[in-house]
Amino acid sequence: MKIYSKIILFASIFFALSFAVDAQETGGVKGKIRTTKGDGIAAATITAKQNGEDVKSAVSDAKGNFVIDGLKAGNYNLVFSKNGYGSGVLYNIQVKKKKTSDLGERLILTVDQGTQVIIKGTVFDKDGRSLPGVTVEIEKVLSDGSTKKIGTSFTSYGSDPGIRGGDGNARGDFTFKFSEGAAKYRVTASIKDSTASKEIEVDSAAIYRLAITLEVRSEK
Repeated sequence: MKIYSKIILFASIFFALSFAVDAQETGGVKGKIRTTKGDGIAAATITAKQNGEDVKSAVSDAKGNFVIDGLKAGNYNLVFSKNGYGSGVLYNIQVKKKKTSDLGERLILTVDQGTQVIIKGTVFDKDGRSLPGVTVEIEKVLSDGSTKKIGTSFTSYGSDPGIRGGDGNARGDFTFKFSEGAAKYRVTASIKDSTASKEIEVDSAAIYRLAITLEVRSEK
C-alpha cells in the first residue's frame, strides 16, 4: 500500500508541475463585448481559432466581459457570436507567453435585423394626410395590465435626409425596433391637444405595421 501511495503522490506532483510549466508557456486574451449603445452583451461565445481549427472558447459574463487563457503563443482569429446579433471576427490577434492581451471594449456586435421585432407606423390627421413632427411614445403592456415606457420618437418630415427630421422614412412615419420575443405594446401619438393610442401584439421577429389618426387638421 505504501508503494502505491508513493506512486500516486509522485504522479500528482508530476501533473501539478507539468501544469505549472504549461501555464508559464501559455498566454491569453480578455475584453468586453458590447452593443453599439455601449451595453455589455452577456452569454456571447468567443472562440479562438488557429489554422482554421477551434482551439478554445469562452462565454461572456453578465457585463460582457470574457477571458480565454491557456493559449499557446501565436496568432489567433477570434470569432464572436450571439443569437440575435451579427457575428464578428478579429484577425491575427497575437498571444504572448505569460501575458493576457487586453482587447478593451472595442468589440461591438450589431443587432441582426432578421431577429428583430420592428414596429412601423404612420400618423394621419382626420382628413387622411400624414403628419410630421408628431411625438410618438411606445409602452410595453405588462401581464398585470400596467405599462412601462420604453421609447419615444417623432414622425418623419420626409425621406430627404436634408429635410429637418428626414431619416429615410416617408412623411408621418415612425419606427421602433426591439429584440425578438412575444409582447404587447401600446403606441401613443400626440400633437397639440390631440392624443390617440393603439395596441399591437407581436409574437416573433417580423415587421408589424399600424396607423394612428389624430383629430387635427394639417396646417396649410
